[in-house]
Amino acid sequence: MIRKGNLEDIESIMDLTKACAKAMIAQGIYQWNDYYPNAQAFETDVKRDELYVLDIDGQVKGTIVISTFMDEVYSPAKWLTENKNNIYIHRVAIHPELQGQGYARGLMDFAEQFAIDNGYSSIRLDTFSQNKRNQKFYELRGYKRLGDIYFPKQSEYPFYCYELVL
Repeated sequence: MIRKGNLEDIESIMDLTKACAKAMIAQGIYQWNDYYPNAQAFETDVKRDELYVLDIDGQVKGTIVISTFMDEVYSPAKWLTENKNNIYIHRVAIHPELQGQGYARGLMDFAEQFAIDNGYSSIRLDTFSQNKRNQKFYELRGYKRLGDIYFPKQSEYPFYCYELVL
């Protein structure tokens, strides 16, 4: 079940994202670290009413943020649509024990349907340039790779911007 996340979920979410970071590092993907994602980011997501969680038998096993806020780091990107009426996807995570079973697909289906139902013109996101699995995942869903952005506290490598025009 996908539901709105709340402040009581933050501890479980941090355990989840730490498990994801550890699994990615084991594969040589240094996308998440001690700086990101952090509890403060998820607390802000809750306050903005933009955090959703995958709840399986009362346990948080996945997260997705569906935001209307465009982070400043996205400003240089050459988007396919105007910078209005867009949503931004952040912090998609599925517990490593459940990866490869379609749960991320379910979270993205949910986000895409949310965008359609609410009349947004596009969905924007970024993914790490060293995470080929994520790139393929988004590209198979029809997202177009547009340009690079950098998060120096996370990596010297770029993150790729993607957009799906609805």
